[in-house]
Amino acid sequence: MTQIYTILFDLDGTLVNTAPDLMSAHNHVMRKFGYSEKKLKDIKSLAGKGAWVMMQRSFKEEIKNEQMKKEMTKEFIDFYAKNINVYSKPLKGCIDFLKWAKNENISLAVCTNKQENLAIDLLKKLDMYKYFEFIAGSDTFEFNKPDPRHLTDVVEIIKGDLNKTIMVGDSEVDALSAENAKLPFILVKDGYTEKSENEIKHNDLISDFINFDKIINKYL
Repeated sequence: MTQIYTILFDLDGTLVNTAPDLMSAHNHVMRKFGYSEKKLKDIKSLAGKGAWVMMQRSFKEEIKNEQMKKEMTKEFIDFYAKNINVYSKPLKGCIDFLKWAKNENISLAVCTNKQENLAIDLLKKLDMYKYFEFIAGSDTFEFNKPDPRHLTDVVEIIKGDLNKTIMVGDSEVDALSAENAKLPFILVKDGYTEKSENEIKHNDLISDFINFDKIINKYL
């Protein structure tokens, strides 16, 4: 059977609430190197563009030594990789929606600025990997979001149709990626971003994946 539609998802803050584990890794690094820790709301505003950018945004002007920044970012990734699913949980209704989509022969893929190996590991540990045809991380290609090719190349790889594709994400990075790729965009509220939902261009707005099938049916 030929697929009827393709849905591309961001990962952190979209499919999975990863902020608690990101905060744990961030604060581990800060304690180890003698700097101040962050609260959960701070982490949510820092995340979304990958570990290096997240840590850079956290350091701001406080840390100027580039070598130390690299060491701290490596420590973050090492700690996070070992503790990736301690507190992380799928968003409400997510698993049921993924099951529905697969039953409807809708193709699913992930486009995240998390490193590919970390994204795959997290999805496997949460028993979600089996639902997706492709996982594109920050290092899968030579480019990543908001470059539209991060989305369009995935659709090409899974033999989808860009005219029958939608992007789901929680930040302005995802929205810009979708806009650049000329795809409709569904925004997840309270995402990992500094911007409000009114500042992020979107076609539909959701809080979780309860009854999300009804929204997707509008696009089919």
